[in-house]
Amino acid sequence: MSVAVRTRLFLHSCSKRFKPRWRKYNNLSYMHQIGDEPLRYMTIGQLLENAATKYGDRASIISRGQNATMSFHELLEQADRFAAGLLALGLQRGDRVGLCLPNRYEWNVILFACIRADLILVAMNPAYQAPEIEYSINKVGMSAIVFCDNFKTQNYYELLSRICPEIRRCEAGKLQSKATPSLKAAIFISENDFKGAYNYNDIFKIGTEGGLKNIKNNQNLIKADDPTIIQFTSGTTGKPKATISSHFNMVNNSYSVAKRIELDTKHHIACLPNPLFHAFGIVINTMSALHFGTTFVIPGIGYNPNESLDAIIAEKCSILYGTPTMYVDLIDVQSKRKENINAEILVTGGALCSAHLFKNMLEVLKVKKVKSVFGQTEATAVVFHSLPDDDLYHSTATVGYIGNHIEIKVIDEKGNLVPFGKPGELCIRGYVNMLGYWDDEEKTKETISADGWLKTGDLFILEKSGYGKIVGRIKEMIIRGGENIFPKEIEDFLNTHPDVMEAHVIGVPDERLGEEVCAFVRLKEGKSLNHKEMVEFCKSNIAHFKIPKYLRVVTDLPKTASGKVQKFKLKELH
Repeated sequence: MSVAVRTRLFLHSCSKRFKPRWRKYNNLSYMHQIGDEPLRYMTIGQLLENAATKYGDRASIISRGQNATMSFHELLEQADRFAAGLLALGLQRGDRVGLCLPNRYEWNVILFACIRADLILVAMNPAYQAPEIEYSINKVGMSAIVFCDNFKTQNYYELLSRICPEIRRCEAGKLQSKATPSLKAAIFISENDFKGAYNYNDIFKIGTEGGLKNIKNNQNLIKADDPTIIQFTSGTTGKPKATISSHFNMVNNSYSVAKRIELDTKHHIACLPNPLFHAFGIVINTMSALHFGTTFVIPGIGYNPNESLDAIIAEKCSILYGTPTMYVDLIDVQSKRKENINAEILVTGGALCSAHLFKNMLEVLKVKKVKSVFGQTEATAVVFHSLPDDDLYHSTATVGYIGNHIEIKVIDEKGNLVPFGKPGELCIRGYVNMLGYWDDEEKTKETISADGWLKTGDLFILEKSGYGKIVGRIKEMIIRGGENIFPKEIEDFLNTHPDVMEAHVIGVPDERLGEEVCAFVRLKEGKSLNHKEMVEFCKSNIAHFKIPKYLRVVTDLPKTASGKVQKFKLKELH
């Protein structure tokens, strides 16, 4: 029996909104947040249909980089027509379709087309190079893949031709490649046509009225427990794994997020600079927007903090989304431009956020509330998130309150529960847990135990109140001469330096002590910092053994598209 099915067998209780309803085990870090509303057994396709019925001509997406706006009704109609076209190509229910696009409105059309056609969408990073694209195709056995023609330095037809040179000699939909044997069709969003590939607009024409009718009539054949989206892990520690999520995962997690972000209070307009392919983009933004008719704005096809600020002003955005790095950049440009912005709520997630950065968010961006979300791809998206009435401490010093219908425990290296307030590995059980890693039973069993606990690899502190604090990743903990050092503590302190934009700390090999501390910092424009100055700044503020022995000043940091610093690459740079 799946975790999702077991979860729905729980008895749900009705209580005051967000009143803590949890069970705990003595004084040890275990908690079960029972929830105040029952989980919803519905598909994403049904959720979209409900949104189109209720919100109709209201703008669903505003894509400023394309000068395009799409209503909820138009989104459903285009998704269904594209879905009919995909099935007319010969794709079968359950086939995998790769989507490798930057932030364009077509991303959502294709996302929902796959969902409505009962195909499994595979979300891909548009920064992938040929070996990564080939790996992704073969990892999940894609039958079709969708690109635009180019983005930044990427020419996607050339990249695909390097992987599958046969595409230059075949008819569209009849690709047979030795390198990617499962792949039959490639689709390009372009004003040009490419040999061996379909044009995006062709897919709308291929679908018949009968096929469109079948898409609309067959939604009841799709089950909420069915797999629907594959997302690759962000690759902060090496080769990504392919996580599988169900409709049930996505619908319920996005509803919980929408309520806690307060999307139900009015018609909000949200600014989304995050990549659409990431869990933040898919769940926190796209799926959550469907529940209460939120309009979301894509500032530009690629990430640019000045374009984000322009979008916030022009579209009168009331909600801001972003990773900590994105807010560092937005604060920097707003400090220079000093624009009149009136956003109400700021939501941050995807990486650790320092108290100093929260302070700057409130002072420079002038938002009324800041909210944290915390989770991981293997847990759909969000596990802890701020409550609507949280005070400043709980909004900024914690990653939020445990989500509804979720069990949490924090364990030591032997698997024993640690006391509340002590760090250990965070484990999760509930409807949020992924169905597994695609075609990787061994890794799935390593991550999700036989009794349903998902081991996150995160060092975490659970408070008795139900709020949590992230310490860092277990693999990132530095052991210096027997002392356990958590990089986040040092990073948070270095981020308070007036000349530092962001700091990231790693452990590097040391013959005597085992590991030493190394700090990578990105400085504000025109500023400088040397090791001696950094040491003086640290003295009397953090313990001597935590003061970095090495300082590396950099202009850029290796990051995933979601804004997480790839610390394994920092080790290579050292």
